[in-house]
Amino acid sequence: MDLLLKRSYFEKGTNGALFINGVLICFMIELPWKDNKKEISCIPEGSYNVIPRVSKRFGNHLHVSDVYNRSLILIHPANNAEKELRGCLAPVSQLIGIGQGWSSKAALTKLLSLCHQTYDLNQKVTLIITS
Repeated sequence: MDLLLKRSYFEKGTNGALFINGVLICFMIELPWKDNKKEISCIPEGSYNVIPRVSKRFGNHLHVSDVYNRSLILIHPANNAEKELRGCLAPVSQLIGIGQGWSSKAALTKLLSLCHQTYDLNQKVTLIITS
């Protein structure tokens, strides 16, 4: 399954819309683009494998693998990119500002459900990021 993330870049953050087969699934918030610098920048545009991950801090979430010069890039809940993200991506149900949204946990639950249906069929999930 391909997840298509269409981004808009701003000085204070990055907003995006996430689609599967042309259908809007949720919105995404990220840090602004700062040359892919660790913990302060969103990741570069491109194509990435997405794998399931579980941690004590975030519970069930997703890991974006093979990001150039970066590690442990996650898709986890957050409603304010500047305050809650360190280079990761956060799904939100609605955008309310630059790098800000609401109802992130509900958006992540929806995204996880779709991804796990794909994993259950032994298929890959790919995140394709464009502007």
